[in-house]
Amino acid sequence: MTRMVHCSKLGKEAEGLERMPYPGDLGQRIYNEISKQAWQEWVNHQTMLMNEYRLSPINAKDRKFLEEEMEKFLFGEGASKIDNFVPE
Repeated sequence: MTRMVHCSKLGKEAEGLERMPYPGDLGQRIYNEISKQAWQEWVNHQTMLMNEYRLSPINAKDRKFLEEEMEKFLFGEGASKIDNFVPE
């Protein structure tokens, strides 16, 4: 049976994640409040950020930046826009 959540990002009931996608309290909050669709939107945005800014998950500073962007994207005012980015 599909687990449903009230998605904070989408503002509606939607299919929830199957497991915590991130460690710690933030991961638990994402599991409880974010849908599969919203998480996939974040993964796509994160990939774009990593490519455009040449970020590395090995670098602690880059990981911190991505975590802050993830919180803004999923729960806040939205993630930062990339300068000069034009979607296809």
